[in-house]
Amino acid sequence: MSKPAVVLVSGGMDSAVVLAIAREQGFACHALSVAYGQRHVSELDASDRVCAMLGVTSHKTVTIDLRSIGGSALTADIAVPEQGGAGIPATYVPARNTIMLSIALGWAEVLGSSDIFCGVNAVDYSGYPDCRPAFIEGFQQLANVATKAGVEGAQIRVHAPLMRMSKADIAREGTRLGVDFGVTVSCYQADEKGRACAHCDACRLRAEGFREAGLIDPTRYR
Repeated sequence: MSKPAVVLVSGGMDSAVVLAIAREQGFACHALSVAYGQRHVSELDASDRVCAMLGVTSHKTVTIDLRSIGGSALTADIAVPEQGGAGIPATYVPARNTIMLSIALGWAEVLGSSDIFCGVNAVDYSGYPDCRPAFIEGFQQLANVATKAGVEGAQIRVHAPLMRMSKADIAREGTRLGVDFGVTVSCYQADEKGRACAHCDACRLRAEGFREAGLIDPTRYR
């Protein structure tokens, strides 16, 4: 029987590739999406499409209200910047990956799973502090001291297989694994149909990745 794993699936290209990697490694994938009050809610529809495309054991969407605390262009009435700049950008959502991984950790305990997969990346990204190797290492240490499973010796592992891959590497790996990137949504301000703006950091990094990989960009733009 395949070992269960919880895979965070946002609907973007990175998490789609992570799901495909987890499946290739033989895990029974339980996909977890989070509706946190994000501006680009069409990514949740994309997560449904990604899970249907790649096949999962189960798919759960958990709702939390990060808009109630705001602090980000994705969860408050703050303009989404169209060019990267110095420092951590306004699209950083305070503690988002910590919160999402904590929910994944709770579900993993319920499922009897020791493996959690996420799509954080420290190469082609916007400078978010919770996308660095130190964050993943720290969260894994926390998981093993903060849970019944960890204390009883389960050795919970947080997998971030894209951590040191460029967007071009991710595009090539997804293509090898049969991911249809046309069903994914990465744009920070995608419209209700999932069409991208072509201007935000997420769109820029995605387009550059396909270009550098020599692949056709299947993104649907407004």
